[in-house]
Amino acid sequence: MKKPGFLAAGILAAFLASAPARAEDKPNPWFQVPATASFTTGDTWTYAGETHRLYGVQACLRGTYFTNGVGVCVDCGEASLAMLVSLIRDLKPECYTAAWQAATKTRFVICVAQPTSGSAAGSRIDLGTALISTGWAFAAVTPNGAPVHDPYIVAQDVAKKQRLGLWQFSDVPDPNVIILRDIRNAANAPAQASIPPANQ
Repeated sequence: MKKPGFLAAGILAAFLASAPARAEDKPNPWFQVPATASFTTGDTWTYAGETHRLYGVQACLRGTYFTNGVGVCVDCGEASLAMLVSLIRDLKPECYTAAWQAATKTRFVICVAQPTSGSAAGSRIDLGTALISTGWAFAAVTPNGAPVHDPYIVAQDVAKKQRLGLWQFSDVPDPNVIILRDIRNAANAPAQASIPPANQ
């Protein structure tokens, strides 16, 4: 017995396949990061009232710090942000929306650059991979600790082993460790609050 909807979906697919395609029916889904975009973190920018966040990428958190090679305490979030801005300006990637969160007006985007000159000419560079594989961002994880995008965790492992980017600093604050700890603490807070105080 066929499940409801399968027949309708098949009819719709057949209709779409037979309908003549017109250029105006297929607008280009790719867009460049506008020059007037406001960068908020090393994985996010805002433009025209919408937030754009790199899918599967987690930047270092602002307000967390590492000690650089000359002993200076540096804001890790600012370091991630500087690298994102630099790569976007150098590579001029085009992005498309992978997911849309209406409640927060957030677009989760994947951005790809295709350099036309230099040693990378003709290749496709995924912005998320570029940030993570050079050690300036991290592979985002779900609340249970699983990677959002498996190839990014592979890129992160390589950067970590080779001590690239932020991984060269022994006290780099891994944002995923911090975020997962905060999630666990928030989940345990109600249970702790319900425990009556000990007699004093």
